[in-house]
Amino acid sequence: MKTKTPPRNAFYAQSGGVTAVINASACGVIETCRKHKHQIGKVYAGRNGIIGALTEDLIDTSLESAASIRALRHTPAGAFGSARYKLKKFEDNPAQYERLIEVFKAHDIGYFFYNGGGDSADTCLKVSQLAEKLGYPLTAIHVPKTVDNDLPITDCSPGFGSVAKYVAVSIREAGFDVASMARTSTKVFVLEVMGRHAGWIAAAGGLAAEKAGDSPHIILFPEITFDEERFLARVKECVEKYGYCAIVVSEGVKNSEGKFLADAGTRDAFGHAQLGGVAPVVAQFVKEKLGYKYHWAVADYLQRAARHIASKVDVEQAYAVGKAAVELALKGHHAVMPAIIRTSQKPYRWKIGVAPLEKVANVEKMLPRDYITADGFHITAKGRRYLAPLIKGEDYPPYKDGLPQYVVLRNKAVRKKLKKPFVV
Repeated sequence: MKTKTPPRNAFYAQSGGVTAVINASACGVIETCRKHKHQIGKVYAGRNGIIGALTEDLIDTSLESAASIRALRHTPAGAFGSARYKLKKFEDNPAQYERLIEVFKAHDIGYFFYNGGGDSADTCLKVSQLAEKLGYPLTAIHVPKTVDNDLPITDCSPGFGSVAKYVAVSIREAGFDVASMARTSTKVFVLEVMGRHAGWIAAAGGLAAEKAGDSPHIILFPEITFDEERFLARVKECVEKYGYCAIVVSEGVKNSEGKFLADAGTRDAFGHAQLGGVAPVVAQFVKEKLGYKYHWAVADYLQRAARHIASKVDVEQAYAVGKAAVELALKGHHAVMPAIIRTSQKPYRWKIGVAPLEKVANVEKMLPRDYITADGFHITAKGRRYLAPLIKGEDYPPYKDGLPQYVVLRNKAVRKKLKKPFVV
């Protein structure tokens, strides 16, 4: 009598900057794997992303209750830890890739689900290619995520809708605040948002302005070269016309020389310029040339961690791509990413499609020029039509004593099987 071969295990990891809904994708992956326990064994999560795989620091998610996994859907940030760590080319550091396969072999991992943005898609593609090269049976699926909304092919990126909602709500509320005090106090307010090269998040702030005079009056995009003279003229015009001026500025705004206004002179783990805060730079221009009293704020981590005001559409899409990743793997797909396809504008409808990783990795989707007004200071009706459905609906987490209740997993480690440690 033949012994039935047990199903192979899955590895899941979160990568890069986290979001308000990346855990919803984790929930989608883990719950779907559990529904297919005869085809997929345990789901091991990498502690701190791909670093967990390299160091054999794996988390056994099978030890978490169904209720705890379900609670991931309304919990922000990365439940298993994330990391900014980009694998080098195989020729430059083959030991990294060989280590990954060694760990996967040791723990009988046959499925690789990597949840992240463009750099993560590149990692997932490289791992899939290496597995093929070494003859190791591994199904690699990238799970899309990025607040920057710059992944190609997919209509939007999970994580963006919630940041967009946070920014639109924040600039609307701040606008009411400034307007009420403008006669004797602050006349200019600057809100800095994320967006190194693509101005999707800054554009979302424009949703708050439904009629002339509404906040924000000015949006500064990375795609539009910053012109100090034109900018100051517009600020002065708004203050004289409306009594105040509210501004949304993307961290990646550049001058005519192509330099970031707020380049801190350092680099992050992916080699990107570390930006040091553009809001105070812009505010200083206003003070020096116009003399207006100002305030500025940097949304920073608040914008991507704000699960309490997440977009319902975003939560649903984040869960859906996690679920679809597992289903695609079981159908035999490899080196692909589940993509969100918009099928109808009114009413807004979408479905899940499939994108090959070679067309996703290291490709940035910029904000189209026709989403930006001719003067470069706001969004067009076309931009509004694209953005508006993505922030719709509320999906509040459970509250207790006035505070949202989030889950903290046990994150019990899997026993290591390899004797040789690996230093990253």
